[in-house]
Amino acid sequence: MHKILPKIFVFLDKYESQIFKNNNTNFGIIYRNYNSKKRHLELAKIAKACKINKKQLYVSNDIKLAFRYKAEGLYIPSFNRNKYFHNLSKTFKVIGSAHNQKEIKVKFSQNCNTIFLSPLFYVKKSKMFLGVHKFNLLAINNNKVKFLALGGILENNIHKLKLLKIFGFGGIRLFKKKPALKKAGFYKD
Repeated sequence: MHKILPKIFVFLDKYESQIFKNNNTNFGIIYRNYNSKKRHLELAKIAKACKINKKQLYVSNDIKLAFRYKAEGLYIPSFNRNKYFHNLSKTFKVIGSAHNQKEIKVKFSQNCNTIFLSPLFYVKKSKMFLGVHKFNLLAINNNKVKFLALGGILENNIHKLKLLKIFGFGGIRLFKKKPALKKAGFYKD
């Protein structure tokens, strides 16, 4: 516990073996699947793969599962506004996500030491996205925590991450393709 926070995060809702085949890059796994009846089985596979491959595991929105599978930390999504997470930072790394200034303040109150700011680029499920300039304004004005970029990061725009004031980034679709993780090479530790 209390390892250095990775600069790259992969969001998984089920076990995917190809994600763990890249040993060049230090990345963390965030397991977020809220609806599956097989959550425990998937998380058990992911936790085992994380342990074998020395990857940090973060469980979304479930303290009991995070403790049960010895996760490195907890991921609190933007829709969760409960304050009962604020004492966890002593035992867990607490990562949150936010879409605007108001949600960033909520994540501060939850004692998140790292915040995903999203969506950075266009994604189908959202009509709004931050873009490089708005992202930087939110990140610069809140230098109390580390910010990570999330949302719409693809092979054709990953080079724009160099323009951001970020600690790192996370992705979903980007990492489902085998060579895509190598594209993130400029963030190697």
